[in-house]
Amino acid sequence: MFQKKVFVIVNTVLMVVLGFVLLAGSCKKSPTQTKQPQATAAPKVETTETKPAVTPDVNKAETPLPLAGSEPIPIVLPKPMFIGTPERFDGVTNLEKPLGKPREPFYAPKGTTNVALHKPVTSSDEQPIIGEIAMLTDGDKEASDGSFVELGPGGQHIMIDLGSPHNIFAILIWHYHKQARVYKDVVVQVADDADFLTNVRTLFNNDNDNSSGYGVGHNLSYVETAEGKLIDAKGVVGRYVRCFSNGNSSNDLNNYIEVEVYGMPVVSLLNPPAK
Repeated sequence: MFQKKVFVIVNTVLMVVLGFVLLAGSCKKSPTQTKQPQATAAPKVETTETKPAVTPDVNKAETPLPLAGSEPIPIVLPKPMFIGTPERFDGVTNLEKPLGKPREPFYAPKGTTNVALHKPVTSSDEQPIIGEIAMLTDGDKEASDGSFVELGPGGQHIMIDLGSPHNIFAILIWHYHKQARVYKDVVVQVADDADFLTNVRTLFNNDNDNSSGYGVGHNLSYVETAEGKLIDAKGVVGRYVRCFSNGNSSNDLNNYIEVEVYGMPVVSLLNPPAK
């Protein structure tokens, strides 16, 4: 009888244990059950630092004006006085390589003209060795005798008063093209005032050692030809144009034949031109 009770108890315990085993097995994940996606962390938001505003360089030409329509500026070239250029100029560094072909047309907004023609000119040398200062804007670009002005030795400049603020797109300079020469420390600037204290911008500077005091220039020296030197002014606004030089590859003197300034008057929004 005792053995029978023991058997019943043992059998009951085994049944309970087996029940727990079966129950635990049913709670396990089925191997075919779809795996639930894990929650992903929110993407990291990168913040952008606010950089300080860059102060504009007043010696840089301004961006061209967004004017619709353009055409080649009406340049009339003088007669060439020599063919080809010498390969060497003693003491001249950073020399621009000649194009070997005519210069491409320069495009500017329609209506652009030579606004320097017959405008008043002044000079650091009030008594030129040859010629008169007014000849620099008289329209004569030939290299013959009687067509050029010769200023004294060393650093000299000339200044043109356009009479009012103008959008300037190009400046064209003929120093002397009767023979191949390289003029030194050529610097071209525009400003709002005759003393060149207000809104001064340097458009060209090939003085690479600042020997003339206008800052270190990065433009190349060039050989004078009948085409003159065309400087892209990019629509900069100014009234006064100043050109500086410091002798040339032949002597210490400074020459000018003609300076042309291609632009158009600045029109006030408050006083538009009459139709």
